[in-house]
Amino acid sequence: QVQLVESGGGLVQPGGSLRLSCAASGNLFRMYAMAWYRQAPGKQRELVAAITSGGSTAYAESVKGRFTISTNNAKNTVWVQMNSLKPEDTAVYYCNARIMNADYWGQGTQVTVSS
Repeated sequence: QVQLVESGGGLVQPGGSLRLSCAASGNLFRMYAMAWYRQAPGKQRELVAAITSGGSTAYAESVKGRFTISTNNAKNTVWVQMNSLKPEDTAVYYCNARIMNADYWGQGTQVTVSS
């Protein structure tokens, strides 16, 4: 089994920054990638940023230049640094791990960008 625990969400003003963390535990052998998704009310869940075990990264167009995804050497923690936050970034953010073609999800953490 794989467990993912997110932290770091909260309320921030427009233009502010937040850093989300996701700690992975369990059988992480053959992990292919970790990623952050988000889901705003009434919208579908969307990919925000992803990083493969080889270090390749990918970002949604809407966050390029503002968000940075990173991981540690053990590949069991992933962060996303979110800068210049906008009200449209408000959503529940979910951590995802893809291991041997199976997807695992965290419980989600709320990010609210509002003045």
